[in-house]
Amino acid sequence: MVRITRAMGVIGLLAGIAAANAATITNRDERDHAVTIIEGEVKADHLLRPSQTLSDVCLKGCTIRMNRSGDEDYLLFGGDAVSIEGGTVFYDTPDASAAPASPPAPSKRPRKG
Repeated sequence: MVRITRAMGVIGLLAGIAAANAATITNRDERDHAVTIIEGEVKADHLLRPSQTLSDVCLKGCTIRMNRSGDEDYLLFGGDAVSIEGGTVFYDTPDASAAPASPPAPSKRPRKG
């Protein structure tokens, strides 16, 4: 009985790790968008309705294609979060290599209130 409990705990832990490393795609537009997820040789077509989110995709990295056009391919890795806005894909998660090494200097612009 103890072995079964341990095995179930390990399975739960691995499932949680996989979900944490999965990508998400959110449609923030007011219209539907066709999204094709290409992982290796496997392609899956999805229709994202407004405000809909695809979760737990691209566990090992993938390419997403917007509206069945080969001109709009985006590379995703596990943990990426992207949004579709104005028909364009935006990466919601910052690129670690693009992050500044030190905190930015405070802005001298007045706040709008």
